[in-house]
Amino acid sequence: MNKQLGNLQKDIKLRSNEIKTGTEHAPHRALLKSLGLTDDALAKPFIGIANSYNTIVPGHIHLRTLGEAVKEGILSAGGTPFEFNTIAVCDGIAMGHEGMRYSLPSREIIADSVEIMLQAHRLDGLVMVSNCDKVTPGMLMAAARLDIPAIMLTGGPMAAGRFNGKKVSYSSVPEALGQVVAGKMSEAELAELEDVACPSCGSCSGMFTANTMACMSEALGMSLPYCGTTLATSASKVRLAHRTGERIVSLVKNNIRPSDILTLGAFRNAISVDMALGGSSNSVLHLPAIAREAGLTLPLSLFDEIGRKVPHLCSMIPSGAFALEDLDMAGGVPAVMSRLKTLLHLNVLTVSGKAVAENIADAVVFDADVIRSISNPVHAEGGIAILTGNLAPKGSVIKTAGVSPKMLKHTGPVKVYDSEKEAIAAIRGKQICPGDIVVIRYEGPKGGPGMPEMLIPTATIAGMGLSESVALITDGRFSGATRGGSIGHVTPEAFDGGPIATLQNGDSITIDIPNRTLNVNISAEELKTRLATWKPRKPKFTKGILSRYTHTSIE
Repeated sequence: MNKQLGNLQKDIKLRSNEIKTGTEHAPHRALLKSLGLTDDALAKPFIGIANSYNTIVPGHIHLRTLGEAVKEGILSAGGTPFEFNTIAVCDGIAMGHEGMRYSLPSREIIADSVEIMLQAHRLDGLVMVSNCDKVTPGMLMAAARLDIPAIMLTGGPMAAGRFNGKKVSYSSVPEALGQVVAGKMSEAELAELEDVACPSCGSCSGMFTANTMACMSEALGMSLPYCGTTLATSASKVRLAHRTGERIVSLVKNNIRPSDILTLGAFRNAISVDMALGGSSNSVLHLPAIAREAGLTLPLSLFDEIGRKVPHLCSMIPSGAFALEDLDMAGGVPAVMSRLKTLLHLNVLTVSGKAVAENIADAVVFDADVIRSISNPVHAEGGIAILTGNLAPKGSVIKTAGVSPKMLKHTGPVKVYDSEKEAIAAIRGKQICPGDIVVIRYEGPKGGPGMPEMLIPTATIAGMGLSESVALITDGRFSGATRGGSIGHVTPEAFDGGPIATLQNGDSITIDIPNRTLNVNISAEELKTRLATWKPRKPKFTKGILSRYTHTSIE
């Protein structure tokens, strides 16, 4: 560990002194006193609370309550809290239309907005009150960038729903659309399902991107133990919020910074936990982005290296039977890490003030069906794989935890679509046959722009009963709720002239997940000729954030 919390650093210089100490800062103090602050409050560390509370995102509507508990914790520990808000996009509500193009760009806006508020007001520490797909990584990016004491409080998952005696989640609904198209479900049954699939506030109840990133925050050491899985509606979450407020004051007084916690060992731990959980493929976007802000590099090869060593232990929704509430009751992230302890970096520091080894020393696995042992895994290898080949020279990503054994090796004819909208129309029009490989291109970071998620087409394929015979390949990305033979993040993307831009209807593609390859079955000379004759496309947007994102985006 780089630092210990044993000896309080009483003489640490507070950033906030730049706006509150000395005669020359009387104007600043006058403004601060207009907020009702006393001289005693001004003398304490200034703690920012970045809260993504709003009343449209289900994962965030309860964050006002958690923010209040954080404030109480800060005050009780001797800090002065200041709360501000960031934006948040609900990927489920944004799914399947133009709104989805704005989701990934929001991550950078969130990181920038947190940076602006902390730097402009010289705050000494940061509590990040977050939930959902791009907010948690965006805030963690800001914390790594600024490198002032910081701690994450994720808002927690919602409870699972119940339908016809079975556990359901948000992902059950888009898959049900496919069942309606296939004549396997009535519209009346679909209406019943939509009433019960999301029964409470919180992030959607499966191991989708929001919950994956909450667990990653805990595995990185940036949130307190058990924070990632504790339900949004539980009293435990409120108590965690209070303790989080207390902890940030101690982190400030001891000058414990993200750079002390976000080490390469911590990121390797997070990737290992991701593999064991079978988490969202979007972690391959977010963990490297956080690492970049911390001055580290996480190549795709690292994910594949760890994925070959760490087994998949938890069969979670959408590809398995268990919801986040089951994982929490089984022992949460500490219990998963205890299963993996021989594969982890145990001496890295966490925001609890303890090393990982101390955090998991008393962890108990209460349900071995939910959190399996290394000797009895769901799959021998981790839940994410990186495929390369002549179709993806720089790599592509597949969530192997959700792939049928029948699709581990698959060769089939290509049906190419230049947008998600075209592909959805073809799928719903029953133009896709067993054995086909659907390709959706020009939906990458620049081509989309915004790299929209492809849950609607993948869920429709699954709902139609084709997930064991039809694959989908895209330079866009997938929702954490996606399952099946879905390969995303194909790079270079079509907009940049990657090989995916040259595919033609009727081409044959071979997917070989065990050997980590993705190839179009044409000669090298034919591919070279196609690439030479490819012509760039103009950006789809000429103004606004999507125009800027086209020119500046990095995954």
